Amino acid sequence: MRKITLDFLKTEAASGLVLGLAALAALVIANSPLSDIYFSWLKSEHVLQVGPLVLQLTITEWIKEGLMAVFFLVVGLEIKFEIVRGELRNPRKLAMPVLAAVGGMVGPALVYLAIAGVSGGPQGGWPIPLATDIAFALAIFGVAARGLPSSLRVFLLTLAIVDDLAAIGLIAVLFSSNVHWVPVLWIAGLLAVGAVMARRGGIPAPFWVLGFGLVWYLTVLSGLSTALTAVAFAVIVPVGERREDGQSPLKEAMHDLHPYVAFLVLPLFAFAKAGVAIAGLSMAQAVTPLVVGVAAGLFFGKQIGVFGAAWLAAVLKIGRKPTGATWLEVYGVSVLCGVGFTISLFIGALAFPGAGDSVDQTQIKLGVLSGSALSAAVGWGALHLASRRRRLARALRPST
Repeated sequence: MRKITLDFLKTEAASGLVLGLAALAALVIANSPLSDIYFSWLKSEHVLQVGPLVLQLTITEWIKEGLMAVFFLVVGLEIKFEIVRGELRNPRKLAMPVLAAVGGMVGPALVYLAIAGVSGGPQGGWPIPLATDIAFALAIFGVAARGLPSSLRVFLLTLAIVDDLAAIGLIAVLFSSNVHWVPVLWIAGLLAVGAVMARRGGIPAPFWVLGFGLVWYLTVLSGLSTALTAVAFAVIVPVGERREDGQSPLKEAMHDLHPYVAFLVLPLFAFAKAGVAIAGLSMAQAVTPLVVGVAAGLFFGKQIGVFGAAWLAAVLKIGRKPTGATWLEVYGVSVLCGVGFTISLFIGALAFPGAGDSVDQTQIKLGVLSGSALSAAVGWGALHLASRRRRLARALRPST
């Protein structure tokens, strides 16, 4: 289990750099002479036909509904593994990060709604600042937190997993509308059959791939969020080892899919969603209620919610602070949770459907990018300061 967790952290941290480069490339292109080509490409429609099955979606929709479904499948696999074999199976270890994750959702929502209420902004944007981008957060943590307790990494990882689970639940409840129930019944039947077959014996990998593809296709037809059924599909993947080779299908899927998600799916999504044309924007457009609400929710709401809930849990003795960590270090991790980026942009695309260069999407991107950048900078600063303090304390400690 420890090896899988370390591999997860290593892959996610490394992918943070690729994500950053993809987002930077999108920003540069969106503000260059190639801007029209970039936005036209995102709006262009493409057809996928496999026998009688036909789907026609724009590039943006293919990335959001197609590639991101693979991302949520991997998230579902990670969540199941942690519940069955990992950190989430121990209730005592769960208390602090779970309560912190709850605070990290309530805080941003309240901050956003307060700003929207005072300024007359759209109320529907409150879910956008609730999520944490684990790839970026872990990448920054890895750079800034050298020499800090490994328990902080586990705290951040567990908190982010709970955060992801809550975000998926919100997506399912809030953004699955106009549902067509015949495909939903087919999806339920396929998942039920898959669950029974998985319990009775080994299913070859090609059948898992085919089953996921069919469930995904029916989900698009049904109007449900593909994130929801991707996680549901992950639930039926068995975590136990096969008799014939001693391998776990769930761990194999995590191992095989994770690099593609980290270095292809998420960077492509970042490239498609981070492009915002800054040229021509006035100050009034850059500080609209939607922009300020999202940015403040990520930066202020996240750190207040996560740190406040963690401190309260410790005071009430409901949970324990990460072993060996100081409150400054917990605060640094709390601020890093405000790096929303990928999931915040994804939820923003669901909450305010429209082209990538639409007014709402431009404002969402500005809010997410500014709030995430500020959280990254302050979180890095706090953890770097904590790391320097530890090094200084060790240097001043008398040798024995």
